Amino acid sequence: MTTVPRAAAELSADEARRMALRAQGFLGAPDRRGGVRGVLRHLGAVQLDTISVLARSHELIPYARLGAVGRKTVEGAYWTPAAGDADAPPRPHAFEYWSHAACILPVEEWPHFAFRRRAYRARPHWHHELSDGAYDAVIKQLRAEGPLTATELGGAKNGGEWWDWSEAKVAVERALMHGEVVCTERRSWKRVYDLAERAIPDEVLHDDLDDTECLRRLVRLAGRSLGVGTRSDIGDYHRIKGEQVDAVIADSGLVPVTVEGWAKPAWADPEALASVPRGRHRTTLLSPFDSLIWERARTERIFGFTHRLEAYVPKPKRIYGYFAMPLLSGGKLLGRVDPAREGATLVARQVSLDTPAAVEPMARALREAAEWVGCDSVRIERVDRPELAAALTRAVN
Repeated sequence: MTTVPRAAAELSADEARRMALRAQGFLGAPDRRGGVRGVLRHLGAVQLDTISVLARSHELIPYARLGAVGRKTVEGAYWTPAAGDADAPPRPHAFEYWSHAACILPVEEWPHFAFRRRAYRARPHWHHELSDGAYDAVIKQLRAEGPLTATELGGAKNGGEWWDWSEAKVAVERALMHGEVVCTERRSWKRVYDLAERAIPDEVLHDDLDDTECLRRLVRLAGRSLGVGTRSDIGDYHRIKGEQVDAVIADSGLVPVTVEGWAKPAWADPEALASVPRGRHRTTLLSPFDSLIWERARTERIFGFTHRLEAYVPKPKRIYGYFAMPLLSGGKLLGRVDPAREGATLVARQVSLDTPAAVEPMARALREAAEWVGCDSVRIERVDRPELAAALTRAVN
């Protein structure tokens, strides 16, 4: 086995960047045999979000790593359970829970979020008050009727906007946070709730791991998914507090390292240190919720690239656009595009290119994305460097 060409405790900035790319599935041949489920297990968490421009973020994550895998295939990989034998129910591959944010998680990680379920149960209230019996009524209905959406449980909303949830919705979401209820399926983007005791396989349906065991496992998984990271990077991956990381990192199996240009200590996955990261780089557009870039300070430190989701920024104050997607090519972030769809046309409403060398990779990424979502043409509306607009238009067409 080839080793890293310097002491393992000292990494160059370039080595750290390449380790991060490989750990996230962007360097080397894609794992097509593992497919979407392989991506999920490799990353440990795939973030969900309601925004859909080219596609929803949980679809963009495997696309960025595997290429044009069918969108129905992506959904089926997450939500279609494995058939059980004659005496066993179908086994889900994944469940939803609060990790970095609302995320799809491999079902085998259910026991390791027991620490978070306990913390939620210890809270006196969550968002809304519930009348006596409302929580128990939801559990009783699920037990009697099987998996249901919030609408089927009595309605998701009271008629207002945003968080004006119905009592049934509040109750079932609280039950989900407590771990009594689980979501292992989405139906037309609606969560389908079921009793955890019925939906989660028996071999992982337990909350007997103490907080230390849970945290040690999640810190280890975060380090593996990052390749190398600071205390803040590692904690942010599953939103674990700094003091919780400190309590377990020495026993997590991660290796202390220093990285050139990083002001703080770091830890690396020992498997990532065992060989030099090499192979083909993927050229693709990234969801702003992609775990390669979801932490802004880390993205700036590794790639020298400042990125911010501007969907919730007032339109006059946006710099790069509503859902600007960074361009990854050659292991670097070279620009971004704010896409939209108009019929069968993918519209690049605003394109930012860091260098003329980014023209061809951006054109290629736009063509591939258009084909993936069923568009047959690409239209460039605005380029932040006007002198590159004509070249980009020629290249994309």
